[in-house]
Amino acid sequence: MTRRATDNSKALDAFLAAKAEIDSMLARLAALSDDHFDTHPDEINWGHVGTLSHYRDRLREITDSAFKEGEHAE
Repeated sequence: MTRRATDNSKALDAFLAAKAEIDSMLARLAALSDDHFDTHPDEINWGHVGTLSHYRDRLREITDSAFKEGEHAE
């Protein structure tokens, strides 16, 4: 029985599109972080802390999954 080569060009295109979108999001987040998330030190309040902690927690879920850490550790 002969096996046909699998054409994965559509999967590759989708992968590269998702990667480009992630790269764009990361660049935007890095720029926002460089600007201290559009805050001034004199204006920081607990609401800012809560928002930033929420962002951190979501990013931790992603990095834990990507690097097999935290709850995703083997």
